[in-house]
Amino acid sequence: MKMYVQSWTRGMTFAALWVTLTASSVMAQDTLTVASPDGRNKVGVAVHEGKLYYILNRDGGSLLLPSMLGFEFKGAPALRDGLKITGSTRSTHDETWTQPWGEVARVRDHHNELRVSVVETAAPGRKFDFVVRAFNDGIGFRYEVPAQPALGEFVISDELTQFNFADNAKSWWIPSNRPRLDRSEFLYSSSPVSVTDSIQTPFTLETREGTFMVIHEANLTDYARMFLAGPRMDGRLVKVALAAWQNGDKVRGHTPFVTPWRTIQIADRAADLSPSVLGLNLNPPNVLGDVSWVKPMKYIGIWWGMHINTMTWSSGPKHGATTENTKRYIDFAAANGFGGVLVEGWNTGWDGDWIKNANAFSFTQAYPDYDLPGLAKYAESKGVKIIVHNETSGGIVNYERQMEAAYGLYHSLGLDAIKSGYVTDTTPEGNSHYSQFMVRHYRKSVETAAKYHIMMDIHEPIHDTGERRTYPNMMSREGARGQEYNAWGGEGGNPPEHETNLYFTRMLAGPMDFTPGIFDLQIERGTGRPRRVDESRPRTTLAKQLALYVVIYSPLQMAADLPENYEGKPAFQFIRDVAVDWETSKTIDGAIGDYVIVARKAKNSNDWFLGAITDESGRTFNVPLNFLTPGRKYTAEIYADGPGANWATNPLPVTISKRTVDSGTNLSVVLAPGGGQAIRFTPAK
Repeated sequence: MKMYVQSWTRGMTFAALWVTLTASSVMAQDTLTVASPDGRNKVGVAVHEGKLYYILNRDGGSLLLPSMLGFEFKGAPALRDGLKITGSTRSTHDETWTQPWGEVARVRDHHNELRVSVVETAAPGRKFDFVVRAFNDGIGFRYEVPAQPALGEFVISDELTQFNFADNAKSWWIPSNRPRLDRSEFLYSSSPVSVTDSIQTPFTLETREGTFMVIHEANLTDYARMFLAGPRMDGRLVKVALAAWQNGDKVRGHTPFVTPWRTIQIADRAADLSPSVLGLNLNPPNVLGDVSWVKPMKYIGIWWGMHINTMTWSSGPKHGATTENTKRYIDFAAANGFGGVLVEGWNTGWDGDWIKNANAFSFTQAYPDYDLPGLAKYAESKGVKIIVHNETSGGIVNYERQMEAAYGLYHSLGLDAIKSGYVTDTTPEGNSHYSQFMVRHYRKSVETAAKYHIMMDIHEPIHDTGERRTYPNMMSREGARGQEYNAWGGEGGNPPEHETNLYFTRMLAGPMDFTPGIFDLQIERGTGRPRRVDESRPRTTLAKQLALYVVIYSPLQMAADLPENYEGKPAFQFIRDVAVDWETSKTIDGAIGDYVIVARKAKNSNDWFLGAITDESGRTFNVPLNFLTPGRKYTAEIYADGPGANWATNPLPVTISKRTVDSGTNLSVVLAPGGGQAIRFTPAK
């Protein structure tokens, strides 16, 4: 295959590719195609020399050259050779559905589907369907394998799905075979596809013609997480690589079964990639029924102090999770309109090397200096909820053994949110953090939480594949380098371009609990002096910390700093005011790794919010406010980088101003190096 794949040219037409592919085939069949409703995206499916391939083009130009499909099984022949197409069906779907929360309230699911039936021509005669859905914003495809005598119980040792790029596109990626693999906490690299290594998805690419693609997956259920194996010696061809059980098995199961969708989002501009709804449309609808108990909110927490060493998770003189300290946080939350207080380190198991305490944690037993029932009652009296923290250190057996009792306890106390953690590379049993074993566990935790009306915020997670549509209590997750790396992460913290990379990569999967809002940017309280520019600290201006509340979406949004660092700070008003649930969202402009400008309209409100951020370069934009309602005046409350602001030398200046604007206004937005701007638009009275 390598010889003829590499002989094709990027200029060949959609039809000519298949002429080349099938010209010498003994079993040449007609190519089956399906196009998006607007006709721009087209997928072709055909068999060549007994193997099944698909291709993808846009506007007549090739995005993916023929890419092979199939499986290898443990103890059984590969489902790859001697295949033929026995039939196909087509359908069209068009509906608009409503999210209980999200970046947009209403989502249109408009696609054309092609179902291709495939069978082996020789024994054992196994069969499957290859299903493709073509949307205007991309495609999704998956394998559906019916129950059959020739294939019952199985173990998949490899999924053979390929992505054979027609262009040596520029790409943005993080590796999947490095230390810290199982926390996805890396800085993004940018390179041509041909020199990528192992890849975590979402995998974002830009072709030389300026088309953007994002490879990811949707509806990951009882399967292993998908990575991509880089091309190495194969030019521009990357392959699916699945996370493994401890013995090397990739997926264990029985027919009937379906795989997750493999998704390819497509856009003409980087700004058109977000908000991304492709994965949501490929997940089943809400199965929980009435989810009025699921409530987006802002929260504070006993958390940042541990990272800057003013508190500890473990018991002792600096223990953060004490009754007295938690009441102080509850009072602050109530006074400032926050819905929750996260408390980490409340439960026994943190003493010693907690990362190795996988089987030591209790999820019901508090330390003696922490009164969980009393604090739950106190918080309720103030209109606030305790957010319970469950760090597992990868001890899945220990956690699942206690899960029903723990979640039942929290529910009985009126506690409706959990932040869970999985700081580990593998489970004690040796299973990959992203294996089918862990996929099953994460789903069990979300389903059990739903039974007790509990919302979930998962750190060190499986990446988001759209399951929040099916389980709306799956609110947010980490899955990338967050704010904590600015406290101790080495390399001086996250570089100024980090969040502009996240927006076009990690954030296309779903919400992220990034934990913005650090005001003590030089971390004087934790260090006793301002940290130097070469030490770990947030590499942003204060105005950029505010803008992140609009740019980095999460329905559970934290004000991450110590309460005392907000006292007397006028800029804190923006965090009080900013919404966390949106009617609609619009990326006005952006360039990956350089800058982002986002506008969002608050749900059940006429208020709009705008966030703009940049990398280490200062920038000025003329932003049209045509997203505002025509014929209406608005008051713009502007939080901008102040005079001389610079992330490296002068991060704190913020200028707060107001002006009247309307939909015809072009607003000058000036960003300092590493800076940002946050704006609230309210209808003028």
